[in-house]
Amino acid sequence: MLNYTPKEICDRKALRINPAKTCQPVGALYAALGVHGCLPHSHGSQGCVAFHRMYLTRHFKDPVMASSSSFTEGASVFGGGSNLKTATKNIFDLYDPEIIAVHTTCLSETIGDDLNALITDMSIPEGKYVVHCNTPSYKGSHVTGFTNMVTGFINYLATKTGTSNEKVCLIPGFVNPGDMREYKKLLNAMKVPFIMLPDTTGVLDGPMTGKYEMFPKGGTLINDIKALGDCKETIALGVQTSEASAEALKKKCGVPFKSLPLPMGVEATDEFMLALQAFSKEDVPANIEEERGQLVDMMIDIHPYTYGKKVAIYGDPDTVLGIAAFALELGMIPKYMLTGTPGSQFESTGKALLDKFGVEGCTVKADGDLFLLHQWIKNEKVDLLIGGTHGKTIARAEDIPLVRMGFPIIDRYIHSYMPLVGYKGAMRMAELIANALMDYQDSHCEEKDLEVVM
Repeated sequence: MLNYTPKEICDRKALRINPAKTCQPVGALYAALGVHGCLPHSHGSQGCVAFHRMYLTRHFKDPVMASSSSFTEGASVFGGGSNLKTATKNIFDLYDPEIIAVHTTCLSETIGDDLNALITDMSIPEGKYVVHCNTPSYKGSHVTGFTNMVTGFINYLATKTGTSNEKVCLIPGFVNPGDMREYKKLLNAMKVPFIMLPDTTGVLDGPMTGKYEMFPKGGTLINDIKALGDCKETIALGVQTSEASAEALKKKCGVPFKSLPLPMGVEATDEFMLALQAFSKEDVPANIEEERGQLVDMMIDIHPYTYGKKVAIYGDPDTVLGIAAFALELGMIPKYMLTGTPGSQFESTGKALLDKFGVEGCTVKADGDLFLLHQWIKNEKVDLLIGGTHGKTIARAEDIPLVRMGFPIIDRYIHSYMPLVGYKGAMRMAELIANALMDYQDSHCEEKDLEVVM
C-alpha cells in the first residue's frame, strides 16, 4: 500500500497529495496560546476548531483549548457576526480569559465576514481584549497563520510611548517550547532584556501538578505586548515566519529589526549570539563557549558517518533551511529540500545556501508535497530522511532511516521539550542524525560485519 507512488513525475498544478503543511488556523491557534490568559477562538464551524485542537494536541501531547463560533447553515448564509458576538459574551462570562484571539476559517472568509467591524461593534468588558487575524485555509499554510496572528497582536496592542524600555523584541519563529526555553537561556546569558512574542513555555510544556488550569502561568503578558512599541530593536528569527511581524511593528511604532535564520547549527547560532552581543556589549559567557566547543567536538566525532550522506529534508521553510545548513556543516548533502508552504524566498535562500557550500545537484522546492518527494527518492535514493511524522510512509516504503524533527511529530513523545536551536539543540540534532545512520548500518550489515565498537 505504501509503495504505489509511481516513479514517473508528472506536472500537478491543481492537486496536492500528502502536503507538507496544514492550514493557517493551526498556526494562528498556536501563536495565540503563547499569550498569557488568551483563549483562541475559531470563527467557523465546530469541525474546524476540533481539527485544529486535535492537530496541536497530538504534537504537544498537552490539551489545547479553543472556542468556536459554531457556524450552522444559517450563519453560512447570512454571516457569522451574531455568532461571534454571542460567543465572545459567553466566553468572557463563563471562562474569563484576559484576551480572545479570533482567527477566521475557510467558511467565514468565503462569506466575507468583516471581523474588524464586528469587534469594533462589540461590548467588551473593561480590562479585556479581543484581537483578530485573517487566516483563510485555502492560502498559505500553518506558518502563514502563525505569522498573521503574531502580526494581529502587534497591530491591536503594541503602542509607542516615546520612552524606550531598552528591550529587545524577540519573534521566535514557529518552534517548540523547548526551543523558546533555549532562546531565553541564551538571552539571559548575554544579559539582554527582552520580550518574546509568542511564548508557549509554561503553556504547552508545563509540569504535572495534578491540577488542571485552563490558562497556565506561561505566555507573553498583555502589558508586555503593549510595550513592544517601546523596544529598542526587534530580532526576527526565521525570515519567512517572523519578518512580516517585525515589519508590522516597525511600520506601527518605528522599531528597527534584524532578520536572522533560525539559530540551528554552528554558524547560525554564532550569528544569533553576535546579534545579542552587539545589543548588550557583554562578552559571551564561558559556559556558552564551552557548549560551542562541545558541539564542534561532537561534529568531528561523527564526521565519518555523516560525510557525503545524502539527506531529504521536509517541513516548515525556516526549519528545513536550518536543518539543511547544519547538515552541510556535517558534510552531508541535502539532496532534496521541500516545504509545503508557498513562497519563492524558500527556494532562493536554499539555493544560495547550496552555492555557499559548493554543493551541486540538489533540488529545492516550495509549495510541494510528500508524494513528489517520494517520487524524487524513487528516482535517486537518499541515505536519510529528516522531517515530521508524515514522512514515515516514505521511510518504510524505501527502507530509509527517518529522523523526526520539526512539525508535526504525532507518533513520538518528548520532542517538544527538547531544543533544536542553539548549540545544545545542534548537539541533539547531531545525536539523532548520527545514531539513525549507525542504527541503520547495524540493522542492514552482514553478521560478520556487526561491530560492538563503531
